[in-house]
Amino acid sequence: MRIRFGYVAMSVLLKNASPSRTVTVRSFNTLEEKNPGSGLYKVRKAAEENLENSLRLLKHNVGNSIVVYRFSSKLIPLATHPLLAGWDYVAELLPRFKAIGEYIKDHGLRVSFHPDHFTLINSPREEVWQASLADLDHHCLLLEAMQLDRRAKLVIHVGGGYQNKETARARFCDNWQLLPDRIRKRIVLENDDRVYTAADVLRLCQELHIPMVLDIHHFACNNEGENLGQLLPAIFATWEGSDLPPKIHVSSPKSTDQPRHHHDFVNPDDLYSFLTLAGQFAPELDVMVEAKQKDLAMFRLVQDLARYPAVIQSGPASLLME
Repeated sequence: MRIRFGYVAMSVLLKNASPSRTVTVRSFNTLEEKNPGSGLYKVRKAAEENLENSLRLLKHNVGNSIVVYRFSSKLIPLATHPLLAGWDYVAELLPRFKAIGEYIKDHGLRVSFHPDHFTLINSPREEVWQASLADLDHHCLLLEAMQLDRRAKLVIHVGGGYQNKETARARFCDNWQLLPDRIRKRIVLENDDRVYTAADVLRLCQELHIPMVLDIHHFACNNEGENLGQLLPAIFATWEGSDLPPKIHVSSPKSTDQPRHHHDFVNPDDLYSFLTLAGQFAPELDVMVEAKQKDLAMFRLVQDLARYPAVIQSGPASLLME
């Protein structure tokens, strides 16, 4: 099995390259009160810096043979806030988006976004649903501005249980049909650590024909005793026709007292046992490392796993497993 590793948004090794510089509503309003137009100027400069640093990060990745990467969702500060409703950030920043997209396509990179936790397709509140739709549209616009096809994905959770998980699940299905096709074709569902188990999400993915990302840390936190080996073939099968290998998320608990929080690094034992199982069902697998130490944690995990039986390190961010 060929295994490629990636990390989330920020590098701890590449200095002064944050893609998440932000501007608060309070700061924006204060600037505008003092000097109209200065708030938007600050937002514009932050967005330009975030996009410049995103390209720097992609070049860092290519230099280290990292193919899998998740963009920061904070590329454009206040993008969906009413304060910036009149600013066409895509048109203004289009050359920067195109440069990023061309680099991704030229080097065959797999990229994604993970919209924030407030993006809830199955919320019973209309205002939350509308805000979620706007956020998904925003993320989709960014990928379209980069001129990336449907292989560039948006990873989201199913949402809340709202005292009745089956009703909430049905509402997800209803609202799914209301999403524009350009958004639906990019969405991938992930199991969470509290409400929707891997089995729950798999059932939805099969019904709605959505690829599924398995988070093995979330599975450990939230399951109903399912045998993961029995679920895996079906989970991996949800990626058929996507032109992408299956993808998982991996992290380790911060502590026994905080089992759901992410550790700075990943315990290789947490992943190795899974890989020995996954190798029975998939020839390729992409792994997103969700650790506080970002790319450093990813590199260390690859090196640690290379010491295990039947594992060969094939690059700084890749393994072959017999």
